Amino acid sequence: MFRGAYTALITPFKNGKVDYPALDALVENQIAGGIDGLVPCGTTGESPTLTDKEHDDVIAFVVKIVNKRVWVIAGTGSNSTAEAIDRTRHAKESGADAALLVAPYYNKPNQRGLIAHFSAIADAVEIPQILYNIPGRSVININPETIAELSRHRNIVGVKEASGSLEQMIKIKALCSPDFDLISGDDTITLPVLSVGGVGVISVTSHLLPGETSSLVHRYLDGKPEESREIFYKYFDLVKAIMGADVNPTGIKTALALRGQIAEEYRLPLVPVTADVKEAIRKQLEKYDLLKVKTAAGSSR
Repeated sequence: MFRGAYTALITPFKNGKVDYPALDALVENQIAGGIDGLVPCGTTGESPTLTDKEHDDVIAFVVKIVNKRVWVIAGTGSNSTAEAIDRTRHAKESGADAALLVAPYYNKPNQRGLIAHFSAIADAVEIPQILYNIPGRSVININPETIAELSRHRNIVGVKEASGSLEQMIKIKALCSPDFDLISGDDTITLPVLSVGGVGVISVTSHLLPGETSSLVHRYLDGKPEESREIFYKYFDLVKAIMGADVNPTGIKTALALRGQIAEEYRLPLVPVTADVKEAIRKQLEKYDLLKVKTAAGSSR
């Protein structure tokens, strides 16, 4: 269902508020560049520091700008089940195609609690839902057996896997039906995830490489693994520089600011990267001829 590459959109800020003109331009740049879909209000969108109104407004805004040209998967997860239901319901009413639901963070539910949490959301809102497993941030892992049980729900159609464990992903594919989507949540292992049955990636570096990231996925799935590997290795240094810069989304926001697409602004407790890290990112952008934004026709803006 979610074959392809999806950009985990940053939320641009200016003077403390969401910069909607910059967000509009980012969305248009992604669609023109060949991305398969967009994911507003996820981790990369700094969702923990968005107000409830900002969260709802950003999703509605992206859905409106996209206007059904690509898929929109709205980040609607929370560590409060009731809040996640409300956000998911709003996303559906706004016209989002699906919802991305992160594992509850901080309160550390056990596996039975995870099943109850995700099942309650899936029961409450009739929209395709993707689980988001990222134990590095949420502290808990959604075990493969738990994912398999949840996958039986008609509304739970896939998982964004950011555990970093290929063994876990292999178990998920072994336990779930073939039509349950395994989606990479980490640009550095997209190719290995495809090799064990993944169908796509929710990407950060696709902000810079929408068409290339989409091609990486589709060429592999279309039976051209050599061409996919060529793309993966070509841009691996850039991916490592962005993802290893500090903590996501500071790396990608630094890159986009260097390209003039956004103001270099974050919500506390996130702070800008150091001067050394910023210079390292600038050098990578220069190396890959990405300091200037390309239009759909390939000319620099």
